[in-house]
Amino acid sequence: MNYNSYKPVHSFHIPVMGIAYTIDSPIKVARFGISSVVSIIEDHLIELMRKHYYPSIHQVYEPITRHDPDYRAKRITDYLNLVNNIVQQQMQKLKSEAFERGSEIVKYFEMLSKDSKLRKYYEEMLRSGGEEKKRMQEYLRFLIVPGSIDVNIMTKVDRETHDKQGIPVPDGSDAVTALRGYIKSDLSNSSVILSAGMNPRLYSYFENCDAFEPDENFEFKKKVIVKVSDFRSAIIQGKYLAKKGIWVSEFRIESGLNCGGHAFATDGFLLGPILEEFRNKRKELASSIFEIYQPLINKKLGFNFTHLPEIKISVQGGIGTHEEDRFLHHFYDVSSTGWGTPFLLVPEATTVDEHTLDLLCKANEENIFLSNNSPLGIRFHYLKGTTADLEKQQRIAVGKPGSPCTEKHLAFNTEFTEEPICTASHRYQKLKLEQLNDLQLPDNEYAIQKAAILEKECLCVGLSNAAALCYQEVFLKNLKAVNICPGPNIVNFSEIVSLQTMTDHIYGRTNIVSNPNRPHMFIAELNIYLNFLKEELSKENSEIERKKLAYYQLFIQNLTEAIVYYHNLPIEAIEDRSAFEQELIQAENELSKLTLEHSLLVL
Repeated sequence: MNYNSYKPVHSFHIPVMGIAYTIDSPIKVARFGISSVVSIIEDHLIELMRKHYYPSIHQVYEPITRHDPDYRAKRITDYLNLVNNIVQQQMQKLKSEAFERGSEIVKYFEMLSKDSKLRKYYEEMLRSGGEEKKRMQEYLRFLIVPGSIDVNIMTKVDRETHDKQGIPVPDGSDAVTALRGYIKSDLSNSSVILSAGMNPRLYSYFENCDAFEPDENFEFKKKVIVKVSDFRSAIIQGKYLAKKGIWVSEFRIESGLNCGGHAFATDGFLLGPILEEFRNKRKELASSIFEIYQPLINKKLGFNFTHLPEIKISVQGGIGTHEEDRFLHHFYDVSSTGWGTPFLLVPEATTVDEHTLDLLCKANEENIFLSNNSPLGIRFHYLKGTTADLEKQQRIAVGKPGSPCTEKHLAFNTEFTEEPICTASHRYQKLKLEQLNDLQLPDNEYAIQKAAILEKECLCVGLSNAAALCYQEVFLKNLKAVNICPGPNIVNFSEIVSLQTMTDHIYGRTNIVSNPNRPHMFIAELNIYLNFLKEELSKENSEIERKKLAYYQLFIQNLTEAIVYYHNLPIEAIEDRSAFEQELIQAENELSKLTLEHSLLVL
C-alpha cells in the first residue's frame, strides 16, 4: 500500500506499556486498524519473540546471537519485519473473508466509531442488496488499512556498549542501536516515538539518517513522534530536531503523573492548561519549527516545501470514559487519544501473564502507588503484590537483597565501581549497605536510607517476563518474576474484557468503568499532583531554602491557575458538572491548607 494515502481509521491508539505488555500488540490489533506501540529496547526479549512467532508463519527461526556483529540492531530489524509480515498476511486473509457474522472483516467495521465515514458506508452497504451490495463490499475491502506499527525508544535508556578491549563501540549505545534497527526495517506508515526527554547523542544520529526525509510529495514513510509533558518541551525539542533536518510529525502529550510507568512530574502544570496552550499556539509551534527545517531540507534535498508539513497533537494519561475522550478530541482538536492502562485487561490486545492479570483486576488505591522503585531514579507507578515484589522481599528477608543484573540496560551508577552498575543489582546494594553501616546514623535516619536502597527493583527482567510466561518460553533461567507499572486509572476497571468491548467503551456504546465514584481525569490528575506536593513538603525541614521555596511557590501558582481554568471550562465540557465543581473546591481548600502550613504564599 502507498504510504502517502494512509489515514488511520480509529481515533485512539495503544501506547507502549512496560517492555513485554505491548511487545506483540500489532500482531493482535493492527489488522483491525488499531495502532499500537512496541518497546524495542530489550533485544533479549525481542529474540525470544522471534523464536515464538517464526513457526506461526511456517518459517524456520534462525537465532541472531550476541556474537553476530551489531546483533541488537539486527534482532530489532528482523522482529519488526516479522511483525509486519504477519500483519500483512492477516490483512490478506481478513480482506478475503465473507461479510458474515463472526468474521474478522465484520469485526473490523463494527469496532469503528459510529462517526467514522467508513462505518457509515459499511452500514449503508448492509442496507443495500444485489449487485450494489457486492460492489460496496469490494470497495470496503479496498478501503481497509491496518493500524500503524510504531516503536518506542526511551531516550534515557542509552547505555554504552564496549568491545573486548573496553573501548566504546561507535554508535553502539542502546538507544542508537534500537533506532538503527527500526530504520533498517521494512515498516512504513510507521513512527518512532521518543520519550523521556532529549538525548543529544541519539538526536545527532538522526542527522545522518535518510529514512525520515520527505519524498517529492512532502510525505514521510517513517515519522518521528516526540512525547512531551508541556508546550515548552515541544518547541525546544522540535527546533532541536529541525536543526538536524528531522521533522516532528506529532507531539504526544502525556500527563506528568497520571500515567503508567515512569512519571515525570511537571512544576504543577496540569493537562487541561497544557492542552489549552497547544490549542492556542499550534500555528506558532509549526511555523517556528518549519522556519528552521525548510532551509536545511532544501539544502539537503534540493526542493522547497509548497506547504507546511502536518504536525499532529495527541494526548494520553488517565483517559477513562467516552465523554472524556470525545471532549479531548472536540475541544482541544487532538488527532488521537492514548488508551493505555485499561488495555492491560484486554488479552486480545496486550500480553499479561495470568497472575498479574488477576492482580490488575483486583487493584485498588492501596496497592497502586507512585514509587521510587526504578533504578533510573525517576518516580515509577507500581502495583504491589507482583511476583517481583514478593521475590524482592524474600531476598531482603534472607539477607541477599538486590537482583542479578543480566541485561544491564539501567546500569548507570559509578559510585563504587569504574564500570557502571544498576542500583537494583545485588552488587550495588551490598556495597551501598556496607557504606551505610559505616556512617553510624541515628536509627530513624538509618532505616529511611536503608529502605531507599532496598526499594530499587530490576525492571529489565520484571517488565519482560510476562511474555515469556504467556508463551511458555524462557526469558532467563530461574528468573520468572514479573512487575508491572499501570497508571492509577487501573483502579476504575476490574474485569477482563474483549477487544470489541473495549472499543465499544471508548466509543460510548457501553460502559465498563467499575468504580461509580471515579473522578474526572482532570480531577484525578489534580489530586495526584496535590499528593505529590504534600509528599515533597513532608521531607522539608521547618525552614525551606530559598531555591526550593521558589519552586514550591511556582508549583502552587500553577496548580491554582489550573483550578481557575477548570472552573471556567464550558458547561458542556464535563458530564457531571456538580461533582466536578465540588471536587475542585475540595482541591482548592487542600492547596490553601498546604500553602498556609508551609508559609508558601505566592506573591
